[in-house]
Amino acid sequence: MQKALPPKIWLSSPHMGTGEFEFVKNAFETNWIAPLGPHVDGFEQDLVRFLHTGHAAALSSGTSALHLALILGGIGPGDHVLCSSFTFSASANPIVYQGAVPVFIDSETDTWNMDPDLAEEALKSLRAKGIRPKALVIVHLYGMPAKMDRFTKLAEEYGLLLIEDAAEALGSHINGKMMGTFGKSGVLSFNGNKIITTSGGGALISDDEVLIRQARFLSTQARDPAPHYQHSQIGYNYRMSNVCAGIGRGQMQVLPDRIVSRRANFSYYQKALGDLPGIAFLPEPEGFFSNRWLTCITVNPKESGGITREHIRLALEAENIESRPLWKPMHLQPVFEHYPVWVNGISEGLFDQGLCLPSGSNLSAADLQRVVFIIRNLWAR
Repeated sequence: MQKALPPKIWLSSPHMGTGEFEFVKNAFETNWIAPLGPHVDGFEQDLVRFLHTGHAAALSSGTSALHLALILGGIGPGDHVLCSSFTFSASANPIVYQGAVPVFIDSETDTWNMDPDLAEEALKSLRAKGIRPKALVIVHLYGMPAKMDRFTKLAEEYGLLLIEDAAEALGSHINGKMMGTFGKSGVLSFNGNKIITTSGGGALISDDEVLIRQARFLSTQARDPAPHYQHSQIGYNYRMSNVCAGIGRGQMQVLPDRIVSRRANFSYYQKALGDLPGIAFLPEPEGFFSNRWLTCITVNPKESGGITREHIRLALEAENIESRPLWKPMHLQPVFEHYPVWVNGISEGLFDQGLCLPSGSNLSAADLQRVVFIIRNLWAR
């Protein structure tokens, strides 16, 4: 007889509070089911207050938010856009949607985000060839802020549209300034695995009221103000529904607690595993605050006695525990292999040695202990 598996521990599962159901119930009771409605407006206002930004448009996904940011930034066919290589493909796909050229830039070791020195090298090299990139998409990976002081200066010096992909970094900040509010616009995601969720969804944030008004227009099929259906521009079905926004409003009530829980997970793992030879954690630079969306470790087999991140992943998988390698860099993805790239080997090393541990805000103490026991047992052998 096959051995029964212990209860599943997910990498990052949704964690509902107590208010979400009341908002959704209200949407049903008032028949505000379809896109738009008071919860969409309320959710946007909640985001504006939390992030200390000017305006927000609640959308169907983070990908749609990035796509609209590029459209409204005038990015089109043949334009070059600098993008982090060490990220999820959704950071780069919308660049290609626009017929633009993603230019992938490798990471630095302090934050694992785009290396500003390498980005500047790429800008100088491209300009020497007569190519003037138009935009810069900065990702705040796993909740850790990128070095925005450098990137805001680069954007100003080279005339670049600066877009922040803060899909993983809601609640992260640098000296109190929230991620997503440094550039012309910021992108958020409320996918099921994020720090809060609307089941699916995203948002575009900006201090530019006109930009957000245009984003709302384009995201509702660009319907002109007329009694009949009239369209002067190509539009998109990118708006968030009132039901999903109701979930988001309830989630915003517990967001501060979710950040505390995620950071507590990181602290627990660091304390419980930090003494094992070969295991390393990413510290916060001074003035940086990460929401620690996912707790990530790197495992150096030369220091660990040959134990690799894959040994850990498979050991956890055998006990019904989900973990995941760090992102495979975009410049190694078959779909992006023909695009320009500036590399230094850091993201490839992180992919080879890095692992995301279970990090949900709904993990119990027993769940965390179970994960740690399995990992420590590999070293005990």
